[in-house]
Amino acid sequence: MFSVRDFWRRHRRKIFVSVGVFGSGYLLYKLYDAHRRRLDDLERELAVQRENEELIKAQMQAHFESIQRIADTTTLPHSMLYLSGRIAEELDLSHLTERLMKGKGQPNTLTPSEKLELWDRLKILSFTRMVLSLWAMTMLSLYIRVQVNILGRHLYIDTARGGGSSHLLEEADPIDRHDQQKFLASADFLSNYSIPALISNMHAAAAEVLKGKQLRDVFNSMVLHGTIMQILDLFISTGKPHNLVDYLMPDDTKSYKPASPSNGDSSTPADVTKFDQLMVETRAVLSSAEFINVIDVSLRTVVDAVVEDMMGVQLGGGSPSSGMVLAKLLPRVAQMGLCCWKNPPKQVHPNYPKGTRS
Repeated sequence: MFSVRDFWRRHRRKIFVSVGVFGSGYLLYKLYDAHRRRLDDLERELAVQRENEELIKAQMQAHFESIQRIADTTTLPHSMLYLSGRIAEELDLSHLTERLMKGKGQPNTLTPSEKLELWDRLKILSFTRMVLSLWAMTMLSLYIRVQVNILGRHLYIDTARGGGSSHLLEEADPIDRHDQQKFLASADFLSNYSIPALISNMHAAAAEVLKGKQLRDVFNSMVLHGTIMQILDLFISTGKPHNLVDYLMPDDTKSYKPASPSNGDSSTPADVTKFDQLMVETRAVLSSAEFINVIDVSLRTVVDAVVEDMMGVQLGGGSPSSGMVLAKLLPRVAQMGLCCWKNPPKQVHPNYPKGTRS
């Protein structure tokens, strides 16, 4: 008994220190183990979140591809048909060709100066109609693709918001059907409102480029390609890039009313609506430097395809075409202004920048 007390008295301090060290070590171990478990749980949560993010991105990609198919089969053909009808109506060449045919059959009905004037008008209007058709077809195709992808993204987010907690879904308020219809109807803004200004500016560009070209001049594929590109470049250079966007969509969305009546509720709030937001997003994409480059590449590719189809010679390959005089080429030019809408080149659908999907 005395030996135990004596041992305790002599080693008490060491025992307290040992117990303290052991207890501290055990406590630190428990804290470390709890922290490690929390880290493991957090890593598992992050892994699940990453899987959800990847799943959402894959679903959005599939959704965008579906939207593209819808645009190609429904939205785009409808708007193309409407726009081609408006251009054919506004740039009807039949009155000029009928007068020239009548003058050919009845030589005394037209003086030489009147014939030259009619041929000159036919030359300018034929190129105006063809180049305008190529520009409008390309721009409308690109515009609708941007439009339906922006709308498709919002609709996907609205649909998926309730099924996940990803930050990709925590955006904006749902879009109602009225704003959807109004936004899609804006694709016809070019046909309903911009045709007169577009024709006037394209006609001025064509007249300037063609004023030095005579009916007896020989046009081969290179000359025709260069002439078309000169008209396009002059037309585009007449204003800043945002002027081209103004042909496609209204600058002030609040004053814009679609031509077709809508069944939506007219009691829209005075502040920014979902339609306004969609239009602002679309204008931002169309005005971007990346999209301006897409327009340039698309137009050049389409012109290459059209010239190849008209002249039967692929640019940059084989011997250049011997060509034909401009007077004989004009019927092809005039006809191409109409038939390109029926069979648009596949190159009119280039890959748009990924920014349109953001």
